[in-house]
Amino acid sequence: MLGELLITAGIVVMLFISWQLWIGDLIIGEQNNLAGAEQIEQWSGLEVAPPPVTEDPETGERSYEPPALEHPDEGEVFATMRVPRWGDDYKVNIAGGTTRAVTLDHIGIGLYDDSRMPGEVGNFAVAAHRTTFGKPFADITTLQIGDAVVVEAPEGWFTYRYRSLEYVVPTQLDVLSDVPRMPEVESSGTRYITLTSCSPRFSLAERIIGYGVFESFTPRSEGEPDSLKSVS
Repeated sequence: MLGELLITAGIVVMLFISWQLWIGDLIIGEQNNLAGAEQIEQWSGLEVAPPPVTEDPETGERSYEPPALEHPDEGEVFATMRVPRWGDDYKVNIAGGTTRAVTLDHIGIGLYDDSRMPGEVGNFAVAAHRTTFGKPFADITTLQIGDAVVVEAPEGWFTYRYRSLEYVVPTQLDVLSDVPRMPEVESSGTRYITLTSCSPRFSLAERIIGYGVFESFTPRSEGEPDSLKSVS
């Protein structure tokens, strides 16, 4: 009798683990993508005045100064992340705060309280899970140099380009500095993006950190940027 109970208990535990680490993740991940797609659909019809444009006198190439975005409240969705390397359907909302209870477990990607905003000089820093709750940053190690990490907001698209990856201990908060890992240095105009998550999988022993630099802002009136093209 006791043996049967232990076997039953073991089966229940295995089913729970399978749900939490596989089936549940698939369902929640799809829900996250659908929520992001719905948010993007709401923004698609907006008419937002584009920011000032500058033109290179030699090449004639135009560029836009990124608009200033207000820092969101905890749990307030203000943008959606799109990463072509992770699939055309990858559209995960970004909200203020990095608590599990409000943002990471229920929305997807969280903005650090002291972070700069997309397109702002300094470090735009966010966090997300690599396992469970849809695991938005599960494939962070698959990013390749030059990959686009695009942040879509009502105003348009902020395109960053991936540069490097490293592993740090949880106490190394200098990855969130305006110039990552160099808190004593003042940014000279560079705009960074920092993606943070736990490492190794299923552990809190370390943090995995992905870095990128800002490339351009595309206003909504111009339509989706080329940086959102599919990656083979």
